[in-house]
Amino acid sequence: MHKLTTYLIAAALLCSHYLALAQDDRAHKRVSATVPGGIYVWEVPQGATDIRFNNRPVWVSQDTALIGIPLNQPLGSAAVQYQHEGKVLAHPFELTEKTYTEQHITLQNREMVNPNPDQLARIREESQRQKALYLRFTEQALTEEGFILPLEGRVSSLFGHRRFFNGQPRNPHSGLDIAAPTGTPVLAPSSGQVVLVDDLYYNGKTVFLDHGQGLITMYCHLSEQAVVEGSTVEQGQIIGLVGATGRVTGPHLHWSVSLNGYRVDPNTLMTLLPAPTSN
Repeated sequence: MHKLTTYLIAAALLCSHYLALAQDDRAHKRVSATVPGGIYVWEVPQGATDIRFNNRPVWVSQDTALIGIPLNQPLGSAAVQYQHEGKVLAHPFELTEKTYTEQHITLQNREMVNPNPDQLARIREESQRQKALYLRFTEQALTEEGFILPLEGRVSSLFGHRRFFNGQPRNPHSGLDIAAPTGTPVLAPSSGQVVLVDDLYYNGKTVFLDHGQGLITMYCHLSEQAVVEGSTVEQGQIIGLVGATGRVTGPHLHWSVSLNGYRVDPNTLMTLLPAPTSN
């Protein structure tokens, strides 16, 4: 009986140790994501409503909010606004610095670096349409299935790279580039609604998916699109094929993830919304 009691105490201590490690790991992931271009995770107070960041509604599931942070968000204090019992309140949090690497790219097609006036007018119009899509906020909740990678392949460009095309500085890289042969299937990482299927100047053949609650994903440079606007897709469904359309140096998928209108690191979202493991 004494040995059994000792074993139970040891087992309980071991379980407590592993639980603490798991909690520390989750806390580390959340803290490390609280950077420009990251995602802030907030446990929502019971009864809180109209949760916003920079006056934009945010993704909320049960008692957890996932808040996209723009790459140009100033470091230091930031705040989530919400209503509770008729009062407008603020929840402060701190943004820490993250140093993103540089990437220098040489393009043979110089009009992809310095477009002519007609092309610039097209680019501006396409940019406005994409901004409107990123700001969509539908009340439908994200399914609880988590996210899967849309494509297995070599990561050729990370999110947040400071990019230079033919030596000229451009905006930081707003997605994740995954290199793969032309014609490789691209899968929907989670269920959603197709809100754009088009051929854009920089992005080439493109698909946008709305997953609800301000979570929007984009897939660029496709050789073919396999969906139509207005349709719904299920997780794992083919939405297109890898290609080299638009501004590219070779076949790859550019995958962008947007929360509350801000592009965030897809790898961070994959950490926070992992797909269930198969038994």
